[in-house]
Amino acid sequence: MGVLVGQRAALRAAMEEQGLWPCEPDAAWIRDAVVRLPRDGFAPDRVFVWDGSSAYMPVDRERDPDGWANAVYPGSLYEGTVTQIGADGLPSSSISCAAVVTDMLDSLMLEAGQRVLELELGTGAGWSAALLASRAGAGRVVSVEIDPALADAAATRLKAAGLDVDVWTADAGLAAADRGPFDRVIATYAVEEVPWAWVEQTRPGGRIVVPWGRLGHVALTVTDDGRRAQGWVQGLATFMPARGVEQGLPLHTIRAAAPATRETTARRDAAPSRRGISSSLCASATPICASSPPRPPTAPRSTCTTALHPGQPPAPVPADSCVSPAVDPATSGPRR
Repeated sequence: MGVLVGQRAALRAAMEEQGLWPCEPDAAWIRDAVVRLPRDGFAPDRVFVWDGSSAYMPVDRERDPDGWANAVYPGSLYEGTVTQIGADGLPSSSISCAAVVTDMLDSLMLEAGQRVLELELGTGAGWSAALLASRAGAGRVVSVEIDPALADAAATRLKAAGLDVDVWTADAGLAAADRGPFDRVIATYAVEEVPWAWVEQTRPGGRIVVPWGRLGHVALTVTDDGRRAQGWVQGLATFMPARGVEQGLPLHTIRAAAPATRETTARRDAAPSRRGISSSLCASATPICASSPPRPPTAPRSTCTTALHPGQPPAPVPADSCVSPAVDPATSGPRR
């Protein structure tokens, strides 16, 4: 327990030092929730770490408590904890990194009493659901997980923490059609196209926060007529894609067995981008709208497409509203 106490304190201190706690007054609950509901309380007894060359290796809490604690609290605030490995040897569920979890919760702009639909690639550990429930209240969060074992484990941890969260075993892409509408919808796996079912399950004026492609997470607001959702890129991060989607080539298939002829470490000082900014989440954001139905395969990817009701013609987007995504992951925002 002593190691975990130190790790919790180190996380809080690092978030403070790097200016990563949300700066908006109505987001103060996020810091309180992270402190009150530490991520180690929702981590399974077996997690996985990269062996540095070719595979993820298990780390068991009972056999190696210090190694387990270090895996649950990685050295980087932008590193998650792998909690499940698929048949292909790649991660299939994880506890997301602290910096991105807090950033996405900030983007959600959640108010007490609002109904939340959480769509996870692994409700998995249940940590995000716990943080949401601490704000929304008892019985206000529905968390959807496709893997029955992960859903059962998360439900058990959430109950042990004294939190009333409805954990469903279902396909998150289809949402919880008979449980909506929701005030807020948040997903923690990347999608190329925001499913229209998510928009349908969100009240007009409601907010959807979701990782988009390999870029980062976006925050979309559903219009008053419920036929469109549009918003902004809020922060850069790479999430696991929906199950069945190619995750990319493993490192060994790119470099093969040959040694690298040249390796360079690039370091960037984030301080200049934070000068004159009142806190961590106060830089410019990039406008974006999700698209439904799908864009033609020949069309270039745009950060300014529109999410419309199926069958509705696309709305024009002013050319000057499209800007190149240039969001510092340490200073993404403001919320829009």
